Amino acid sequence: MYRKFFPALLAVSALPALASAATLTPLRDNWRLQSACNLKAEGPDISSVSFHPDGWLATSVPSTVLAAQAAGKVVPDPYYGMNLRNLPGANYPIGHNFSNLPMPDDSPYRCGWWYRTEFSIPAATVRDQRTWIHFGGINYRGELWVNGHRVADSSTIAGAYRTYDFDITDLLKPGSPNVLAVETFAPTEKNLGINWVDWNPCPPDKDMGLWGEVHLATTGAVTVRSPMAVTHFPDPSLATAELTLYAELHNAASHAIKGAIAATAAGIRLEQPVELAAHEDRTIVLTPAQFPGLRVKDPKPWWPYQMGQPHLERLTVTFLEQGSKTPADEQSVRFGIREVTSELAATGGRLFRINGKPLLIRGAGWSQDMLLRTDEHRLRDQLHLVRDMHLNTIRLEGKLETEDFFRLADEQGILVMLGWCCCDHWEHWKDWTPDDLTVATASLRDQLLRLRAHASLLVWLNGSDNPPPPPVETAYLKVESDVHWPNPTLSSATGTDTTVSGSSGVKMTGPYDYVAPSYWYVDQHNGGAYGFNTETSPGPAIPSLASRQKFLTDPEAWPPTEDWSYHNGGGEFTNLKVFNEAMAAAYGAPRSAADYERIAQTMEYDSERAMFEAYSKNKYVSTGVIQWMLNNAWPSMIWHLYDYYLDAGGGYYATKKACEPLHLQYSYDDRSVVFVNSTYQPVSGLRARVHVRNLGGKELYRAESAISASADTSQRVFLLPESLLSGTERLFFIDLALNDASGRTVSRNFYWVPYTLTSFDFAHTDYTHTPADRHEDLTALASLPAAHVDATAALERSADGRRCVRVQLHNSDAALAFQLSAAARTASGDLIAPVFWSDNWIELEPGEEITLTAELPDDAPADPAILIQGLNVAPITLHPQTAAATPQGN
Repeated sequence: MYRKFFPALLAVSALPALASAATLTPLRDNWRLQSACNLKAEGPDISSVSFHPDGWLATSVPSTVLAAQAAGKVVPDPYYGMNLRNLPGANYPIGHNFSNLPMPDDSPYRCGWWYRTEFSIPAATVRDQRTWIHFGGINYRGELWVNGHRVADSSTIAGAYRTYDFDITDLLKPGSPNVLAVETFAPTEKNLGINWVDWNPCPPDKDMGLWGEVHLATTGAVTVRSPMAVTHFPDPSLATAELTLYAELHNAASHAIKGAIAATAAGIRLEQPVELAAHEDRTIVLTPAQFPGLRVKDPKPWWPYQMGQPHLERLTVTFLEQGSKTPADEQSVRFGIREVTSELAATGGRLFRINGKPLLIRGAGWSQDMLLRTDEHRLRDQLHLVRDMHLNTIRLEGKLETEDFFRLADEQGILVMLGWCCCDHWEHWKDWTPDDLTVATASLRDQLLRLRAHASLLVWLNGSDNPPPPPVETAYLKVESDVHWPNPTLSSATGTDTTVSGSSGVKMTGPYDYVAPSYWYVDQHNGGAYGFNTETSPGPAIPSLASRQKFLTDPEAWPPTEDWSYHNGGGEFTNLKVFNEAMAAAYGAPRSAADYERIAQTMEYDSERAMFEAYSKNKYVSTGVIQWMLNNAWPSMIWHLYDYYLDAGGGYYATKKACEPLHLQYSYDDRSVVFVNSTYQPVSGLRARVHVRNLGGKELYRAESAISASADTSQRVFLLPESLLSGTERLFFIDLALNDASGRTVSRNFYWVPYTLTSFDFAHTDYTHTPADRHEDLTALASLPAAHVDATAALERSADGRRCVRVQLHNSDAALAFQLSAAARTASGDLIAPVFWSDNWIELEPGEEITLTAELPDDAPADPAILIQGLNVAPITLHPQTAAATPQGN
């Protein structure tokens, strides 16, 4: 049962997030965790030194309750098979959004759960020294106790996205053990919690607990928080950058304090006297009008990595009390000299500009781990995967990530669009109480103050699937104004106008399930390539056998077992019916799990590539597209470009192909071949070639052309003759190549196109997809003659010392080798990931040779095996030390 709360015993200050201070002590280890339902003791006893947490679960923080139980082996791996479903409290209907349902009466997570730790602090060393306890995230409510005293109750600690800093100075015992205890309570269906929509199941604890970092901060009486440098370029030359500096000051003392604020930004030092009244909060603003030195000549701007260098400067803000030689507090952040603006393009789409230059947003939706676990090494790998695909943006729908995430995005030049989540109490505004609005606006304030200094931030969305009603949107906009949010804001991720902010300039019209490649070109009213689509995708993404072995009881079962479908999505996506029907109609029904995986990867490649290519062709009629999604919160059969284990399949390499800097592509709507220059430099001296053959290899068309192009453009190079569509065969192959002046291949792209494209039943479009009136017919691919490929592999070291593998492939046959893929495995066939291949899921013409290279992860075995497979090529296993190839039969 939810437990009653005692009245507050001590009044304290609760402040927005404190990112760093004069002295910072992480409280990461040596925590204990226990259910309140297993205890008779209350807060005063639990937070005393004399209390012994015998039988409590050892854990670290941050950690949700279930994450701690999984780490402690108290529960089986929640991600394997049906284990999650079999946990206590997880018996809600499969596919339903648990955040909208009450916690079951018999759930162990209906109780409060206590986190307890002990720590020591030294004696005070500075005047008016204060010690603060910082919480980066508590889901959802909490009671905080220190040394037998209640610091805050559940009316103060409420909100999954709140951050807290409590002044606990007067409760501490320097030189002696101190006890910190927090009783946490899961969100109800009427709270603004963390939810997983239809992406995956929700854990039975609803991610309750201390999910953000906890630390002690020691300062003087005045704290400095949330420093920020905002850039404005007066003209397009970028020769001068005007910086405005902000910082939040708080006087924790009961008397006025005089002192000075000192700031150093990009090497420019400024100082300003300040007097703060007792307990005063004040925003300090330093402008170029006050300090002409803030007009920086010949600055080094921060750019997204595709536009230039993501150069970072440093801002340091210090408060020094009058008469003191030791700063009361100091904060330092890295920032970029950059300006993000947006506008409605002539066609109505939301167009973003970075430092005045337009950018076609090509990105994907991000998910945290379902148990909110963090791993900086894994995070680095994932941002490496984003850049390897040439994507420039990550979207966070809720799931507001750690400081490490945003720091790495800043450093690597990856943009982040972020905002609130849909589909639970966050958008059930008609059911809101005044307390809900208080929690929502406080959450917004806390998060914007935490994040506002980051260079990578593109835009904040005040809603997702719906814009907030006018009173809520007005309240949100006031918070954004009060905290001097420096970037654009949108009312939602949808095209719904509001009376407060007008047109969003974006759309959220799907699809989310499979559509044939031509859809992205021919659709004119839904998810097709016009405007800014904030979330869309061709749906399912089937993991490899090596990945499936890690989370399914029978990864080769055919037909699939129950745990396969449990790892689909929720809502309308609990089955893969649309995808499977399209597969059977277009490619033929699979006969095994291996057959299913192989065809699925080819389908994903074909449609994922077309989605990004269509938006690229139409820039800036199209202004942005966000693939739904980038990654998964747990092992899943839908919506990812790389799977939970960081293994990349057909969709990943299709995206990498489609978004490459200089790219040649085919258009399904008008038979054109288009060159897309995604760089910000003009190009010349390129030569394009198109070669069209039928299924039997007969040449139907060939052409070549020189190419010169302006920066950031798309242009038609060839128009294939209409006569190609009047043939009697069912499909043809289009082979495109782009070479530079030296003859080096810059872009290579290969298509399998039916003579009759899919026709769509647009009248019956729903939010999931547009159904097909008639599917395309690609079943002839199954009759491709077998091709023989010679393959060798060798291990190498890259220039920076990383282990790599080089694979040489040669098609020694007279038949096309279709959809060749390369994968790294252990000697026993287990997954090695992430592996960064130069190209993958490729075709080899008769007699053609190609070299593929791959960067291996640090933990890859010394003797990896390289598996080569193709639709019509017998599997080959390579052992790079000897470069010996072992054919395995058909």
